[in-house]
Amino acid sequence: MITFILNNKTIKTSEHSGTTLLDFVRYQQRLTGTKIGCREGDCGACTLLVGTRHGDTIEYQSITSCISPLGNAHGKHIVTVEGINLKDKLTTTQEAMKANYATQCGFCTPGFVVALTGFALSNSDKNYTNAIDAISGNICRCTGYKAIEKAAHQVVKKLDNNTNTTFNWLIENQFIPEYFNSIPQRLKDIEAKDLNQPKGKYVSGGTDLYVQQADHLADNAVHLIAEKEYLKGINIKNGICTIGTNTTVSDLWNHTELNSVLPNLRNHLKLVSSEQIRNMASLGGNLVNASPIGDMTIFFLSLNSNITILNSAEKERTIALKNFYKGYKTYDLKDGELLKSIQFKLPTEQSFFNFEKVCKRTHLDIASVNSAIHLSIENKTISEAHVSIGGVAAIPKYLHETSAFLVDKPLTLDTIIEANQILQNEISPISDVRGTTDYKRLLGRQLFFAHFTTFFPKQFTLNDFVQHA
Repeated sequence: MITFILNNKTIKTSEHSGTTLLDFVRYQQRLTGTKIGCREGDCGACTLLVGTRHGDTIEYQSITSCISPLGNAHGKHIVTVEGINLKDKLTTTQEAMKANYATQCGFCTPGFVVALTGFALSNSDKNYTNAIDAISGNICRCTGYKAIEKAAHQVVKKLDNNTNTTFNWLIENQFIPEYFNSIPQRLKDIEAKDLNQPKGKYVSGGTDLYVQQADHLADNAVHLIAEKEYLKGINIKNGICTIGTNTTVSDLWNHTELNSVLPNLRNHLKLVSSEQIRNMASLGGNLVNASPIGDMTIFFLSLNSNITILNSAEKERTIALKNFYKGYKTYDLKDGELLKSIQFKLPTEQSFFNFEKVCKRTHLDIASVNSAIHLSIENKTISEAHVSIGGVAAIPKYLHETSAFLVDKPLTLDTIIEANQILQNEISPISDVRGTTDYKRLLGRQLFFAHFTTFFPKQFTLNDFVQHA
């Protein structure tokens, strides 16, 4: 039995756990403020808040409910736009949208309101940048974003950069209704036990699978693993980072130590997806989706990561991620096995990491080509190199020959130009909707050069490479 709180109502349902949360909310509960748009997690019209209890506190995150399995709501507080309404008056967020004329047809408005309310409930700094990040997954097709940005400004001004936005403060300032104060205890009283999971397809966040197979997953057995604690967490010890495969992209975003070691981490992750998707997407799911352009796969390939695989008898084996992929959408994973963790050596003061991505729009899009690199430099010589690239082969590509060539080479323009020639021989792009073969080869070259202009802007410029390539 799936048990959770939906707005101010306790739900106990025997509905199929693979049904989407969106369909349950709209068709079973008749809460039609949550809209059906793309059904791919792109437009944000179906945005809901998910509250997870941690002791006596609740952490709220926004998600796109169209690609979230109902079973993942078990033991949580799910909030729709109806669940933040006040009696006979607008909330602070709704009033900001109204006052700034930030609605037109209104179809997208509930998603924006819910996402901005989630920002008010979040633990993030209450500044304008984070407010815009909060609505990064919401698309408006008619109003224009300036009015919505002004509404976000008004919300931020009301919050006054208050990081201690308790339920009482938010209730007093008309962001949320009073019943929110009862949620921590009510979730504690539910004491939702683990779901009785049938044998079926493993599903974590669902952000890849539900785009492709939502109807199939709603009709067939699924084994939900998003709440398996042994698959969660980020542990750093002796320079090695171990990440559970249930860890989300937002967990990386919020990890203080990783952000100190990888200072551009958040800029890189902004290229990956919207906040709603970052809150849902598991790293293990990205790896086993086996997409040739999987952003986080390219990310971890360049860090020369290992993965630990667990079978049904709880026996483990560890392999290099670069040896995991065997062909298009095929990989070294047997029946009953699932990924347990990802391990990699953290960059040091003598090493450099960078991720680049080109797509039809800057954010919230599938890559045409993406690339990452991890270099170590000693005495102006490359002592270690790992280069990966996506969108140019049938698999997420670790560039074995290019990486090997760079090792023990001087850090010079000639070295990089020659390495690009090897790179071009290693890739085999095909023409598709995201670009022609020649275009992808050009992107592969430009992104490879961009890594070095990012690392060493005083030594190399893009014009240097173009003139000599």
